[in-house]
Amino acid sequence: MQYISTRGGTLGQFSDVLLEGLAPNGGLAVPEHLPRLVADDLERLRVLTYPQLATEIIGLFATDIPRQDLASLTDAAYGDGKFAAEEVVPLTAIDDLTLVGLSEGPTLAFKDMAMQFLGQALEYVLEKRDGVLNVVGATSGDTGSAAEHALRGLDRVSVFMLSPQGRMSAFQRAQMYSLQDENVHNIAVEGVFDDCQNLVKRLNTDLDFKRAHSIGAVNSINFGRISAQIVYYVWAWLRATDAIAEADRSSHHVSFAVPSGNFGNILSGHYARTMGVPIHRLVLATNENNVLDEFFRTGHYRPRTSADTLATSSPSMDVSRASNLERFVFDLLGRDPERTAAAWHELEERDEIDLSAELGRFKTEFGIVSGASTHDDRLATIRDVHDNTGVTIDPHTADGVKVAREHLEDGIPMLVLETAKPAKFADLIEEALGESPELDADTRALLDAPQRVVEMPDDEQQLRAYISERALHA
Repeated sequence: MQYISTRGGTLGQFSDVLLEGLAPNGGLAVPEHLPRLVADDLERLRVLTYPQLATEIIGLFATDIPRQDLASLTDAAYGDGKFAAEEVVPLTAIDDLTLVGLSEGPTLAFKDMAMQFLGQALEYVLEKRDGVLNVVGATSGDTGSAAEHALRGLDRVSVFMLSPQGRMSAFQRAQMYSLQDENVHNIAVEGVFDDCQNLVKRLNTDLDFKRAHSIGAVNSINFGRISAQIVYYVWAWLRATDAIAEADRSSHHVSFAVPSGNFGNILSGHYARTMGVPIHRLVLATNENNVLDEFFRTGHYRPRTSADTLATSSPSMDVSRASNLERFVFDLLGRDPERTAAAWHELEERDEIDLSAELGRFKTEFGIVSGASTHDDRLATIRDVHDNTGVTIDPHTADGVKVAREHLEDGIPMLVLETAKPAKFADLIEEALGESPELDADTRALLDAPQRVVEMPDDEQQLRAYISERALHA
């Protein structure tokens, strides 16, 4: 499997793009072609455990890693008690929906599903190449802690994680800032997530700086994360169809509702659907920062400025410039790098991309529909789900449930991707239910632990100097 940039040019194999981050021309790595899964393939996968399934699906993309080695990596990522649930990803019925439990990992958020594999894979490739990597990333909440917990203590990886000052929950901050590992550097930037993300992009497009300091990325621009996230779409479809007669399974479609900020999670669903997993609809759910909802309703992509990006009660989705949308637009434009590059040039010139001519294809060809949720919607949804089922959901999952209910169709099961445990957002849960989630001793200790973080203005030169002084070198 070879990889290319969405804006043209070849990038090498899986191990190459795992370390690279952004392509040299500013594009994102995508497979030269997507593998296909037919009905017989899916049935063969049905009996596998989650680590075994991850080996098979990621193995379609990581063809340069020997299968036995890949199996060891996925077993280390998903086995041996790393996840609280024995099946790693449990499915739970809540009225007319099903929750896909993606928050059983060490940081209680769906980002663990990809990060635990990515940490293993990065260390493996760096050992093979006798190299080091300085990961520079941006987080709106859960990516940072998942990355840091997956990479902490590694000899060949250092992490510089940018987060927006005052824009995450107390639990999210504690999970990141309480880490004392020497290879973990937390940087709280004045501004919003998009400011952090823009700083990361500018460093990644400076090829001299990037190469001099071995800069890489683990946010959702890294295709290693996308490949690992495809796995749980396959898993969820398999589990949702286990009880169906074998002759009817291949025609049994399900829909997925996906809370989305940076478009990485739902992009993985788009790839799973394209590969042949019987997915009817991909339901994109946003919060008040509804740039993606506007795009899928109108065909106009209009990212907001930092000043216009709202601080909401589902903070991990407070994103107005979704990096992974470029990968979808690449497919939308016939996988044409020239047209894709032209679209992003238009974005730079006009702060907008007009793809309204393609609007009719979003639902009919790609199965994508969308909706938005507000603070009041989140409160009402959390309260309703709790009252009717006894299950407490976090605010981002509540956004997904609210929008999922607007797109229910007879005979098509609706699966909602859970994003985090409610304990990470105790204040909102208390506002919705009148009481906070009960904190265990480990959580209380985490919130009370000393924190280590550097505050920094939105200043590229200051960030460069900070990284240059602390980066690992081979």
